[in-house]
Order: sequence, then C-alpha cells, then structure tokens
Amino acid sequence: MWDPEIYGRYADERSRPFFDLVARISAERPGRVVDAGCGSGELTAELARRWPDADVHGFDSSPAMIGKARARDRLTFSVADVTHWRPERPVDVIVSNAVLQWVPEHRELLSRWTGALAPGGWLAFQVPGNFDAPSHALVRELCRTEWRDRLGDLARESPVDDPAGYLDRLTALGCRADAWETTYLHVLPGEDAVLKWITGTALRPMLDRLDPGERGAFLGDCAALLNEAYPRRPYGTVFPFRRIFVVAQK
Repeated sequence: MWDPEIYGRYADERSRPFFDLVARISAERPGRVVDAGCGSGELTAELARRWPDADVHGFDSSPAMIGKARARDRLTFSVADVTHWRPERPVDVIVSNAVLQWVPEHRELLSRWTGALAPGGWLAFQVPGNFDAPSHALVRELCRTEWRDRLGDLARESPVDDPAGYLDRLTALGCRADAWETTYLHVLPGEDAVLKWITGTALRPMLDRLDPGERGAFLGDCAALLNEAYPRRPYGTVFPFRRIFVVAQK
C-alpha cells in the first residue's frame, strides 16, 4: 500500500504525529512493545530508545517496507497483516501509526487488541482525518467521473471515526481513553507538492491498478486539480493535514 521511497521523502512531516502520539503514553517500564504496521522501522527504533529495557517488535504487511527495517538486540521485525496478527502472550504497549484507515474492520480490531493487552497496558493509534479535504475529495470525484470505468470502486468515503467515536468505543471496552485531533500545516517544497505527497500513500491503490500509460494521464488529471486547490507560494505549498489520536489504558 505504501511506496517506501516516496513515503521516505516526507519522513519528518510523517513522523511528527508519531512522536506526539507516543508522548501521551505513560507506560514506565513495559516489557513487550509492538508497532503494528511499522513501515520501514525507523519509528519502531524510536520505541526501543524510549523503552530501552523492552522487547520491541514491529510488523507490516509490506515486504518492501520490512526489507528496509534494521533489526538489532531487543528490536525485531516481521511481515504480518494487522487483521490476522495475534500476540503469543499479553503485550504492554501496542502502537499503530497511520495504518488503521486502510483496515475496514479496524473498529472490531480495537476490541481484539485491547484484549491482547496486559493489565494496565496501553493502546495508542493515530489515523488521518483529512478524507474530506481537497487532497482526497478531488481525487475521489475524479475516480467517479472521468476514471469511473477503471477506478470508480476505489473512491472511498471517510473510513475512520472522529475522536468522540473512538472515545466511546474504547471506554465501552473498559479502557481509560484520551482522544483528540490536530491539524498540521505542512509546507511542502517543489512543484506538484501535494500530488507527490499522496502518490506514496492515498494514490497507491489507483496507480497499482493502472498500466504505465494510464498512470501518466491519471497523475496529470490529479495534478491539475490539486495545484489549483493548493497553490504554490514563494516559500512552498501549504498542506493542512488533520489527524486523529487515541491513547487508551486497559
């Protein structure tokens, strides 16, 4: 679902929500920490630095991402799907950074993950909350009109809840929960800046379906719409990005 090279171009912007999320986890000396949907593992390594005595494991469904991850003492990685993953024994901290928006059944998954926590354990996740922003709404409309024969079924409405929805869900599972949202104003360099950002993530399902000739035409259509919605300024292109955060303790 992700392109490791394109995704890595915006590592600083994409890592900031991770650090904001992890800062709200008050676990002191966890023994087992899991990064669900860890990507290429750089941020998983930050969990190992945060809790140096913990066994930290990251998994991701993308072999390309896991292929870039660097294992070392107390830090391991594997290829696995979040919908199928089940720990062999209780976990003290589960972190999921910008993954659950890809999982239609993630609300049910939250129940399983809280059940996998040790008493007093922590679940923390963040998901994009910008599915109504032009970066998504314009592409969604494009898939439903000019590209409907090829891509119409890929036009997704918002796949996530708002913070209040997750707060209700986690407290109903017996957790003490905190949920909030933040809108980041990323300043992106270069031409077609927003297009390049979403090419590594949101556009992957469309690009994977199209043949090489179609991809160029589709990206050209996307660029025209996005450049109008996000005009380039002398200092870069401002890209507002809303994210939804949840931290819960069992």
